[in-house]
Amino acid sequence: MEQDVSPTARALLALEVIQNTPGITAQRLGGRLGVTERAARRYVAILREADLPIESVSGPYGGYQVGRGLRLPPLTFTAAEAMGLVMAVLEGHRNAADPADLVGGALAKILRVLPERVAGLVRGVRDTTAVPETGQARVSPELTAQLIGCCATARRLRLMYRMGDGKDLDMEVDPWAVVLRHSRWYLLCWSHTRQARRVLRIDRIVTAETLPDTFTPPAGLDALRTLEEHLSQGWTYPVDVLVGAPVEETARWLPRNLGLLEPDGEGQTRLRATTDNPDWYAGHLAAIPAPFRVLGSAELQRATAALGRRLLDASGGTGHVQVPGNVSIQL
Repeated sequence: MEQDVSPTARALLALEVIQNTPGITAQRLGGRLGVTERAARRYVAILREADLPIESVSGPYGGYQVGRGLRLPPLTFTAAEAMGLVMAVLEGHRNAADPADLVGGALAKILRVLPERVAGLVRGVRDTTAVPETGQARVSPELTAQLIGCCATARRLRLMYRMGDGKDLDMEVDPWAVVLRHSRWYLLCWSHTRQARRVLRIDRIVTAETLPDTFTPPAGLDALRTLEEHLSQGWTYPVDVLVGAPVEETARWLPRNLGLLEPDGEGQTRLRATTDNPDWYAGHLAAIPAPFRVLGSAELQRATAALGRRLLDASGGTGHVQVPGNVSIQL
């Protein structure tokens, strides 16, 4: 079964395999790539459409090889082209940020031969990227390259940002980092317009102007962690949960975007967040393999109680069940 990888990424891998194994057959090429023989031939066709002289040698020992005397020119991607390639690969392959992965290794080789000015920008995006989950609106590689360049050089930006109500907001921001999360690209920044930390969706940035002003970014910034903590706040219903386990253990059981974890007393953890969907949140809490108590909100307490009733009913049990929030249910 083929992995979910873009044809362009597969074609680049096919070129590398053919270069390293002259005379490889379509069947063996497909095996190396983890695809069918027919798919391998399709990737060779993509390379030929790009004017690369991939020759077919006939006979029982024949196969594919790169044309004799060909010397591939050095990669001369612009920052925008390199960013577009990295974005497409990251969005199309779950392990593209891992150099040990087949596609991730090919991407790492491309980054190694890019000019350092360009490679440094796109490497930062690859290394702070979380696994994409669902398809979202695509963003401009040119815009993303500009934003990352301003993050790298600590240059302030003037943005026109489209709000959820369709209105455009003029903002001045200090860009800290560009992060991919849930297949959506975000700009983590400090807004001088709001005098607060902000997470902006890059697909909603209408225009971006680089300003001469510079800034000092936060020391030791964990961009992905900061983004996920930010995404857990600002929803309708407060979440306040006391978990009977240390922060280190609790962090292994819960996604980081579920909320902020703080030590609370001897070996306990306080989970604070907000949610628009208490039922969904209660389902995540049920996966915690340790005692916990929902202190708030009332909506989350009710959702947790309802989940407890459904689970006990599904087990065929009857009697009392004690659910978080000091709620006792007679079944």
